[in-house]
Amino acid sequence: MSLLGIDIGTTGCKAIVFREDGELLAGAYREYPLQHPQTGWMELDPRQVWDSTREAIREAVVAAGEGDPVQALATSVQGEAVTTIAADGEILANSPVTFDERTLPYRDWWAEQMDRTRLFQITGMPLHAMYTLNKIMWWRREQPEIYERTWKFLNYGDFALQRLGLPPTIDYTMAGRSMAFDLRANEWSAEILALAKVDVKKLPAVAPSGTAVGVVPAEVAAELGLPNGVIGVTGGHDQPCGALGGGIAEPGIAIDSTGTVECITPVFDAPVLTPPMLEGNFCCYHHVTPGLYATLAFNFTGGSLLRWYRDHFAALEKEEAEVAGMDVYDILLGKAAGGPSPVMALPHFTVTGTPWFDTASRGAFVGLTLGASLGTSSRPSSTA
Repeated sequence: MSLLGIDIGTTGCKAIVFREDGELLAGAYREYPLQHPQTGWMELDPRQVWDSTREAIREAVVAAGEGDPVQALATSVQGEAVTTIAADGEILANSPVTFDERTLPYRDWWAEQMDRTRLFQITGMPLHAMYTLNKIMWWRREQPEIYERTWKFLNYGDFALQRLGLPPTIDYTMAGRSMAFDLRANEWSAEILALAKVDVKKLPAVAPSGTAVGVVPAEVAAELGLPNGVIGVTGGHDQPCGALGGGIAEPGIAIDSTGTVECITPVFDAPVLTPPMLEGNFCCYHHVTPGLYATLAFNFTGGSLLRWYRDHFAALEKEEAEVAGMDVYDILLGKAAGGPSPVMALPHFTVTGTPWFDTASRGAFVGLTLGASLGTSSRPSSTA
């Protein structure tokens, strides 16, 4: 039996076909750009995201061949980004991503409406503007015509299921990233939605990670190169999915992973909702492994900074990669200094992550001198 894993991230998507024993059969990757229509706004075009995802799926499935056909699929997705879907399936607006700044005023609003400790005890989320609920509230207040026309507000996992012709079902991990999900009751919080004035009917059904939600319709399967009978399954937030992939499926261990964001993910056997967790802005929500919970220690600017460098300063390396048939990142990393550099970066090119959640901090390079160059590889010598 082979399985299809679909990763829909902030800057790109992957489709991987692998056997049940873990052997990789084929994979494909596509990038898409973040859009910045206004200062501080960062969003994705869901149409472009799905077109890229569909291309990656088809390429991976075709490359894997028909010898071991895909029987089930699931997604691993970025957190918080949300898409407005009308009843006829029309996409009504772009998706604000995690670090979009238009919802910054909502943090102060929530601080006035609900004690932050109570909010944390219900949802496991320390108060922050990034969560999905705040983006939905922004539409309700700033673009009410879109809010009213919206049938469902979907994160990218349930959005993918909807695009695959299946019931849009959000898993516990992604529901947790909304700041509207009751961690213990495993359902949308009526108390929080009432304060937000968000209709629960506009939110998707919720189920644990690994729940089969239906069979991909034949016409959709044919378009993607999939065989008939492929089962769509709820996946999870990318960080818990990455933790599971790294073998983090029991308490007391953690994984450090780098994608768009760099993140350390430890796992617990019970919700940890203590004052130190709240003070450090550490969330607590479901792991994709049943019965376990996770937290995140992260910096929002991870691999996205390397992509920024590639796009703005690596024209020669991109040409070299195209001629050599290589990945430009392999060339960049091959040219990187072999040891510590005297030039350091403060990686706050979006906003900061834990423990400060400082939305005003900005990125910086320090340690520059006239002697600094691409080949700088060690700190200047000094004498006592």
